[in-house]
Amino acid sequence: MSEIPKAPIARIIKDTGAERVSEDAKVELAESLDEIARKIAVKANEAAKLAKRKTVKADDIKFAVKELNL
Repeated sequence: MSEIPKAPIARIIKDTGAERVSEDAKVELAESLDEIARKIAVKANEAAKLAKRKTVKADDIKFAVKELNL
């Protein structure tokens, strides 16, 4: 189960032009986004550690997204 709330997920899907969004669609997108976010967080954390920092910064996130080709 994803930690991402379903309401914002439904709004994202509706913003693309969907009139209705099924519960299954909300769950599936939330789980996919959760998985992607975790991959980004792992890569960003690695970048921070390589820089000998305990704090993950926005630049680490940007680096991780670029490295993961997202």
